[in-house]
Amino acid sequence: MGSPPERAPGLLAVDLGLRSGLARYGPDGRLVGYHSSNFGNRARLKRAVPALLTAQGPLSWLVLEGGGPVADVWEREAARRAVPVLRVSAEDWRHTLLYAREQRSGAQAKDVADGLARRVIDWSGAPRPTSLRHDAAEAILLGLWGVLEVGWLAHLPPELRAR
Repeated sequence: MGSPPERAPGLLAVDLGLRSGLARYGPDGRLVGYHSSNFGNRARLKRAVPALLTAQGPLSWLVLEGGGPVADVWEREAARRAVPVLRVSAEDWRHTLLYAREQRSGAQAKDVADGLARRVIDWSGAPRPTSLRHDAAEAILLGLWGVLEVGWLAHLPPELRAR
């Protein structure tokens, strides 16, 4: 029996927090997988991050939304693995992916993000969720911003913007 095929280096987007959303993209700019993780406390987060990054397979990029001590944990582990990190605020990626009229309030932006994340899932052919937590939805969009930023996609696919 042979070993499993090697995965192409991907991009991992993380909506930071003790409850984090994670989304992995392939080099074709399409979403490969996504989920939420509840670490509960910083000590558990610190123990979990190395295993989470190993489970993702090879990574070309780590994209983080947020900062502070939680971001430091992810950045240290990425540096140890020589994975470049992009840090961005929600306002910056939302400015790229959402219309101004869709961001008049945080609640409105989260609702629109959910719908757009579901379109990304469909467009990518990723498994559909039974429920989609807002942190996973935000990680999906953060990752979409990331693949645009690093040039894996030249532009936002029109079918994702269709209303």
